[in-house]
Amino acid sequence: MSIRRLPPDLVNRIAAGEVVERPASALKEIVENALDAGAGRIAITLSGGGLAGIVVSDDGHGMPPHELPLALERHATSKLADDALERVATLGFRGEALPSIGSVARLTIESRPSGADGWSVVCDNGVIEGPSPRAMPPGTRVSVESLFARVPARLKFMRSARSEYAACLDVVRRLAMARSEVAFTLEHDGRRVLSLAAGQDREARVSELIDPELAKNHVVVALEREGVMLAGVASLPTFHRGAADHQYLFVNGRPVRDRLLIGAIRGAYADFIARDRHPVLALFLTVPPEAVDVNVHPAKTEVRFRDPAFMRGMIVGGLRRALDGAGMRVVQQPDAASASLWRREGESAQMLFPAAQAPARGPDDVAWASAGLLADRQSDFAGFVPQARAELPPAESAARESAQSFPLGAARAQIARTYIVAEAEDGLVIVDQHAAHERLVLERMRAALGAGAVARQALLLPEVVELEETACDRIEARLAELAELGLEMERFGHAAMLVRATPALLGASDVAGLVRDLADDLASLGEAVGLKERLDHVAATMACHGSVRAGRALGLAEMNALLREMEVTPHSGQCNHGRPTWIKLAHGDIEKLFGRK
Repeated sequence: MSIRRLPPDLVNRIAAGEVVERPASALKEIVENALDAGAGRIAITLSGGGLAGIVVSDDGHGMPPHELPLALERHATSKLADDALERVATLGFRGEALPSIGSVARLTIESRPSGADGWSVVCDNGVIEGPSPRAMPPGTRVSVESLFARVPARLKFMRSARSEYAACLDVVRRLAMARSEVAFTLEHDGRRVLSLAAGQDREARVSELIDPELAKNHVVVALEREGVMLAGVASLPTFHRGAADHQYLFVNGRPVRDRLLIGAIRGAYADFIARDRHPVLALFLTVPPEAVDVNVHPAKTEVRFRDPAFMRGMIVGGLRRALDGAGMRVVQQPDAASASLWRREGESAQMLFPAAQAPARGPDDVAWASAGLLADRQSDFAGFVPQARAELPPAESAARESAQSFPLGAARAQIARTYIVAEAEDGLVIVDQHAAHERLVLERMRAALGAGAVARQALLLPEVVELEETACDRIEARLAELAELGLEMERFGHAAMLVRATPALLGASDVAGLVRDLADDLASLGEAVGLKERLDHVAATMACHGSVRAGRALGLAEMNALLREMEVTPHSGQCNHGRPTWIKLAHGDIEKLFGRK
């Protein structure tokens, strides 16, 4: 077959296939044009999920009549002052969107600059009509009708109106999140869906668009380094979702979906959240235009960084710094379903919280002692917590600690040898002892690793752990890194490892189980993850094995020591898997349970 030039209408349809995949794609391009035109208010109306109709009105600077037909020509744009494509600062710049939309729908553009008359132009599936006069306020109004109606091959691949509406709503959310200074309204089939005021605080706009509860359960991200700025809102690790569709990323105000940035987010939350859960966040990167290529994809949803490693480090560093400042904060929204299980009538008169008896010393005491949380009951507990909490009462008076003295209150009892019940000034605190101790052990191990002094405890008899040969190969390649964490091993034949020492912080842990879990973790981490990230992940696995288990009876002195340590330990509000370590029932919540409110 010989080479031939394609007819203009076919060229337009091919281009439309790249730019206009669905109604949401057309909506995105039109709203971006409104933002680039300096709009302070944007009103959006959808019909039938956008398939039947899309109308976008703005109060931007508008277009004179002689530019309206030009706007429908391919590769005609007002957004590039010169040929320096690498320094583009607008959302749209290719000049393909409007002609592409007009080739597969009936597109009407009405526009009026301030102080001039209004005009309109129509592009009906590639056929241009006008311009003609039109009475209207200053700004621009773009309407799209019968999208893909004359392209049945494309129309049959569209989803239901509800699915297409969901995609349109996601587009509006992302653009409204990026420009909190602009007012947005969105209506669908006559129903007002969004109404966002201009000039909102970024944190307020993000919370309103994602989840109102995020306003009470987030940290503020702020980092500047070498001309690159990172800002945004990120959820506490205990505020998470089952899918990553509540993560919003922006580069120079442009909503993007970038695998590098998503991977950096996963790395930043690696030891704070379970692997099948995802944080909720909105992150805004501001980088020099020459450091990022936004011309990678026709829809401009992907970017390419000149220095990807630096950008990953910005995300991880900024998130970690913000999460470090969260201290022991944890999501404190009571679970309504759980609260409803409390009985209000016919309760037994017996005591619900019997006082914890002094437990017999057992094997788990080794782990407590090595972590600094176990002592003789007649000794002072000042030596078992950081110096900021050094003035603690002696063990015999631990039960009389004032509930007003500490954020997590004073321990009163233990339930099911698993949960610590404490009385705080503003309510009742319940602590998961295993989850809390797991975090404390990890943070102690991190501190020791940072100081280059992770103490190790030699085993009286070295332990042989049998593994698959490939698992042994992975561990053998990381022996030096594991030694930095206090785990001393060597190869023992083809399918076994010989363990000679373990981190002292772990005490008498399950050595075989620990080594097997480490082999699995090293397999999942791969070679692409940096040394520090690998060490953090391995340390988290070790901490899980070395922490005190549920079922371990504790005395009041031990419980109070654990509470005091939590109050001064970073990230103590969640365990290494993202579960909360403590919850609080405020006085008001308790009163509701008893019908007092």
